[in-house]
Amino acid sequence: MDVFTSLGPNDIVVCSYNLLQLESKLFEKHHWHTVILDEAQAIKNYAAKRSQAVMRLKADFRMILTGTPIENHLGELWSLLEFVNPGFLGSQKEFQERFAVPIEREQNRNARQTLKRLLRPFLLRRLKSEVLHELPSKTETTIRIEMSEQEQLLYEAIRQRAVESITAATSDTKSFESKRLQILAEIMRLRRACCHPKLVLPDSEIPGSKLAVFSETIEQLRENGHRVLVFSQFVDHLAILRSDLDRLKIGYQYLDGSTPTKVRQQAVAAFQRGEGDVFLISLRAGGFGLNLVGADYVIHMDPWWNPAVEDQASDRAHRIGQTRPVTIYRFITANTIEEKILDLHRSKRSLADELLADTDTVGKLTAEQLLELLSPNK
Repeated sequence: MDVFTSLGPNDIVVCSYNLLQLESKLFEKHHWHTVILDEAQAIKNYAAKRSQAVMRLKADFRMILTGTPIENHLGELWSLLEFVNPGFLGSQKEFQERFAVPIEREQNRNARQTLKRLLRPFLLRRLKSEVLHELPSKTETTIRIEMSEQEQLLYEAIRQRAVESITAATSDTKSFESKRLQILAEIMRLRRACCHPKLVLPDSEIPGSKLAVFSETIEQLRENGHRVLVFSQFVDHLAILRSDLDRLKIGYQYLDGSTPTKVRQQAVAAFQRGEGDVFLISLRAGGFGLNLVGADYVIHMDPWWNPAVEDQASDRAHRIGQTRPVTIYRFITANTIEEKILDLHRSKRSLADELLADTDTVGKLTAEQLLELLSPNK
């Protein structure tokens, strides 16, 4: 209240999205000259309370900054543009009918090009390679990991059961759509099986091939003086990795979404001081807001749907202040759903390159497309 009472010309207010949402009425009482949103993907969901609080701000000039203007579907882009230029892309329904459905579902190039032309005057693109010439090189490598025979049998049993469970009732498309959550749950189970048998069968004694490659890789990197960021989307997968690092007596730092802010800051500072050769991080918790140039290797233990999220995580190491070349490993279990997710990455990047010039987009997959992910690898 004291801050708002004393506000005058040329004053700048810096606040978090959470504070803006909690104290929205205070912010709404003022007419601002300029509002700038950093990490603007925070308002990608137009219906969220946070987004609604931001939309109610009155300002003469608005600008947003984001590395991922689209994370899941084109509707998120509409939400961001609705803040910057209200009404420019029509209503949500109009945008869905004119652009989102034709582009994401029908691959309509005319709709894509029209949207691109509309957006161009309002987008200023800056690629890291264009503006940060002093950054060292970045190498990305996909490491295919073969399952053991026991793992293969377990994976195939889970896959067949998933397909039978979903298709038992009917093959009608509408019924598939109604089973979307069930399909996603089965897919999640398959993805976890690719990481380690214990993630689907807690009492399993089957060794994890991906864990074995992880252990070997970490030891080799340490012997050569490298430090590593390790990302996984599954917190219980990170727990397995922690146990293995403890077994190997390798020092590490750790954070996930439940880590308190103060502890998070302490872990980052400790790693930057050289305490620990490995930093285990859940993908969502470490996707942005961290500077970890103390590491020169990044390992993604499992692929996320959206390659832009992985890219942001990798950039915790490949950023201003980094003096060594950065190497990124993506661990992919061969002949599984993980390889199909990588194929999705390629198509998503292709659409993104055309529409938003190297930002990323993920069309909302239909139930039939999701079901195709459960089919055997060719």
